[in-house]
Amino acid sequence: MCELLGMSANVPTDICFSFSGFLNRGGGTGPHRDGWGIAFYEEGGYREFRDPHPSVDSPIARLICDYPIKSRVVISHIRQANVGGVRLANTHPFTREMWGRPWCYAHNGQLEGWQALPLDVYTPVGSTDSEHAFCWLLGELRRAFPVAPASFEPVAALLHTLCERLRGLGVFNLLLSDGESLYCFCSTKLVHITRQAPFGEAELADADMTVNFSEHTTPCDVVSVIATAPLTHNERWSAMAPGELLVWQQGSIRARYGPY
Repeated sequence: MCELLGMSANVPTDICFSFSGFLNRGGGTGPHRDGWGIAFYEEGGYREFRDPHPSVDSPIARLICDYPIKSRVVISHIRQANVGGVRLANTHPFTREMWGRPWCYAHNGQLEGWQALPLDVYTPVGSTDSEHAFCWLLGELRRAFPVAPASFEPVAALLHTLCERLRGLGVFNLLLSDGESLYCFCSTKLVHITRQAPFGEAELADADMTVNFSEHTTPCDVVSVIATAPLTHNERWSAMAPGELLVWQQGSIRARYGPY
């Protein structure tokens, strides 16, 4: 299956360290050779890179490692194709506009009967179960809330219900964001870690790289990373429970839904 990587931070932060290990799983230390992508929410804008080739060999992926794009919310994905061919249109993350904001989505897993999910406002460009489910999710949210709610809580509550329905169709691990909140739903496996003062050293599990975060942060920084599997081997990562939805803002968990 595919793998997911997300970040939520209270200050603009680059993800070069985590992404350096993550990209090696795309055909190096892992079998996910069927494309990769990464999206950054920046001040007043959104930036996205996608490539249907293995991330371990991608010059674009290396550029991301060498070019420290600073963001408060990041979503990344490496693909091992099961539904839909290996092509750019089927490469995550996917993006659609809702309520005047770009919504970014990445999915790990495989669904059955997904073609029966009714679509309305949004339609897929590619041929994956993942993008179809994304279009259905946003359509259901937009139908329930024609205009943006004043807070994230009603969106998160409905999103959890919708994700549980999709979990009933198979494996549905999700990262979803509007640039303010990062929604993470666990169907089978997602882990997370929050780094804040006092900062220490971290060693990547998939690359020969160590960083001392105290040299690159301030005492007020809070940075959380979410992934399919731990990216470092000398830190303690927390596992989400199947059926659990976490809402991250500014590097911290703002709400927790489920599991039921």
